[in-house]
Amino acid sequence: LPQNGHKEEYATSPSVVTILDVWRTCLLVNGEHQRNGARTREKDRERERVATMKFRPCIDLHSGQVKQIVGSTLTDDPSSASASAKPKTNTETDTKLAENFSTDRPASSYAEMYERDSLTGGHVIMLGPGNAEAAKSALGAYPGGLQVGGGINASNAKEWLDAGASHVIVTSFVFHGGKIDRERLNALVEAVGKDRLVLDLSCRRKPADPSGPYYVVTDRWQTYTDVPVDASTLRELGSKCDEFLVHGVENEGKRCGILEDLVVLLGEHSPVPVTYAGGVRDMTDLDRVKELGKGSVDLTIGSALDCFGGSMSYDEVVRWHKKENP
Repeated sequence: LPQNGHKEEYATSPSVVTILDVWRTCLLVNGEHQRNGARTREKDRERERVATMKFRPCIDLHSGQVKQIVGSTLTDDPSSASASAKPKTNTETDTKLAENFSTDRPASSYAEMYERDSLTGGHVIMLGPGNAEAAKSALGAYPGGLQVGGGINASNAKEWLDAGASHVIVTSFVFHGGKIDRERLNALVEAVGKDRLVLDLSCRRKPADPSGPYYVVTDRWQTYTDVPVDASTLRELGSKCDEFLVHGVENEGKRCGILEDLVVLLGEHSPVPVTYAGGVRDMTDLDRVKELGKGSVDLTIGSALDCFGGSMSYDEVVRWHKKENP
């Protein structure tokens, strides 16, 4: 106590006030630290909740039919279309469309199956002309449950949303002249909104640089752009769309395994939800994509599924999906 014994002087003594101020500051800092820690933990938990891999179904349309094709064999040559449901032999040239599967079962029937199994975020892809009617029948059968792509631009995008698509998927309109056409991209965002747009970054390595970067390809995967699929591109385009769809074109339809390095890249750098497709063989590939993509890369499976003529059980894939997404 001070010499005169007055508590008032003790309470207001400069040294005591300083100690009290420090003590209060420590309490405030500690409290803020705890709150920040709690917020950080909550953000981590939120990321864990968001990063849950999903199976995304598909309906690929060619000449008005549901088909599964080998992506690298697509051309604009009408003579390349075939009615055969059997894969072509290796002796045939790449100028001929190689089909793994073709069916008269309507696209709407597949859409109804996906709705029955509560699978959302799948896509309908129109590979060339003559597919609009089949695509609209699928969208009408499962309103809001499927995305649609193929020939979409700023002028017709809203029409497809009105037909029942949850999102429009766009490649060639945006990657115009081998580059990102930002004026077209902005027009598309203005037409439908960022939250209804999926950018298709389907890609291939250039033949002259087989170990180099993947580049976005357009025009039914025939034309290389100068746009690499890398962290910078994903970051820039992620600010303009709701999701990415990425076909590993070289493996698409071949059931030869996924492009693991591409899945890793997408898992590490995509700022928005992203779906990979291409090369899935069996159930082990689902677990592999989950591991490599850190749970943040969704997966589409086509030719390998028994509903598309493959040996992989669609029902088993649905069970896997529901286990991962209870």
